[in-house]
Amino acid sequence: MTNRNGKKFKFIDLFAGIGGIRIAFERVGGKCVFTSEWDEPCQVMYEANFGEKPFGDITKVVADEVPDHDILTGGFPCQAFSIIGNKLGFADTRGTLFFDVERILKAKQPKAFLLENVKQLTTHDGGKTFKVILEHLENLGYFIHYKVLNGLDFGVPQKRERIMIVGFKDNYPFEFPKNGAETKTLSNILEPNDQIDKKHFLSDYFRKKLERKLKEQNKKITVRPVVLHENKGGNLGIHPFSCALRANGSYNYLTVNGERRLTPREMLRLQGYPDTFKMVVPDTQVRKQAGNSVVIPKIEAVARAMMQAMNQKPQLHKTAQRNLFNREEKIEKIYAH
Repeated sequence: MTNRNGKKFKFIDLFAGIGGIRIAFERVGGKCVFTSEWDEPCQVMYEANFGEKPFGDITKVVADEVPDHDILTGGFPCQAFSIIGNKLGFADTRGTLFFDVERILKAKQPKAFLLENVKQLTTHDGGKTFKVILEHLENLGYFIHYKVLNGLDFGVPQKRERIMIVGFKDNYPFEFPKNGAETKTLSNILEPNDQIDKKHFLSDYFRKKLERKLKEQNKKITVRPVVLHENKGGNLGIHPFSCALRANGSYNYLTVNGERRLTPREMLRLQGYPDTFKMVVPDTQVRKQAGNSVVIPKIEAVARAMMQAMNQKPQLHKTAQRNLFNREEKIEKIYAH
């Protein structure tokens, strides 16, 4: 897909991780002209798959030196707002990295942007944090759209809800997509047991412990494949999909059919990565990277919707969310769609 001039659009990939957002935007015709990612194992994976090493610390990026681009993309760090984290928000240095996005937007004035974060960003500090972010983006002259989208609706068997924030310099008729083009089930994701390294299987001790918990909670595995999810309270859920992968905990709290852990390749598949994506770092790092990544088909669907909107004439009447009246009410209703 190209812009109205028939040329490929240019985008930059901030907080790039291992390149999930890049893959999505390249699939709709984009050309990546700049990447930033400070984590060294992620840099290694990124370079192995894209042939270039990302710039490191974004706080050291000189905004005026960033190449010109049409769209800025980034999944800025979410730990500061996550339900798993301590929810310090802007009191956490990782939370303030949003302002590095802001200064690059201010300096380069791209036509559009896409930002992704955990859905808890919308409710952090009673909605005040999200309100500040929206106000800063609006003050840069962008028409803002936002919505929580679930990976389950976009072709991957993973319940992963994330807030998507899209902004345009012009008032384009943009609508978030409701679903993706294809649907993969756990059967499409999981590798055959006989092809999996024995290290991923539960020890007799943990398998018996899990069986005991299932019995105590009066639960049975009646169909396969399923993923068992153990929450903080010890309650076991049995699902035909995976709960959201996490950077550090997924390997321990998710089990396949109560028999084994997810493999690194399976975790990448749950995020929509193709099997051609190279794994060149230790398993522990791949698991962390997968947990921090994005659902590629979901990002691709949003990117495609952005391009479709930008290929239309901007609306002249004031229908966008630049002036967000009753913002708190809008944030409360964000989950109703």
